[in-house]
Amino acid sequence: MNKTKFIVRVAMCVALLIGSQLALSSISGIEIVTVMMLCFCFCFGISHGIAIATTFSLLRCFLFGFQINVIVLYLIYYNLFAVFFGWLGRRFSGEMSFVKTVIIVASAVVFTVLFTLLDDVITPLLFAFHPNAAMAYFLQSLYAVIPQSICTLVTVSVCFHPITKVIKKINF
Repeated sequence: MNKTKFIVRVAMCVALLIGSQLALSSISGIEIVTVMMLCFCFCFGISHGIAIATTFSLLRCFLFGFQINVIVLYLIYYNLFAVFFGWLGRRFSGEMSFVKTVIIVASAVVFTVLFTLLDDVITPLLFAFHPNAAMAYFLQSLYAVIPQSICTLVTVSVCFHPITKVIKKINF
């Protein structure tokens, strides 16, 4: 693949991710970035996924602000996400079965929980929270992780196959 196509593909994916995040940013617990990022990494592989994850993590700051804890969280989380789902896409090439779909959906939900747990470690460390404040931060995050996990379960279950089918068909 030539470099121009790589850059254009990454730019288009990042634009779609930022646009979808912006469109749904006012609704707590509802997001489609997970299913879209999953589909991009699954279809395009690890190298595209890492480029998309890193670019998305940095460019979204222009809309949502430059907060060091969020930058660190996004860079760590989405790059791990890209490596895992890029690898899974290569491993699950071919016809999708019910078992493969269940593994993908379950993995996406686990990653959603991991995002919150990573935030529960990164934010208190970067801001030197008192242990009691860190525990309060963790307990408060449980209210967000439940609807996010349900949202991930639903969006990945419903949207994964159609989105990956479109990506493979148009091959942008």
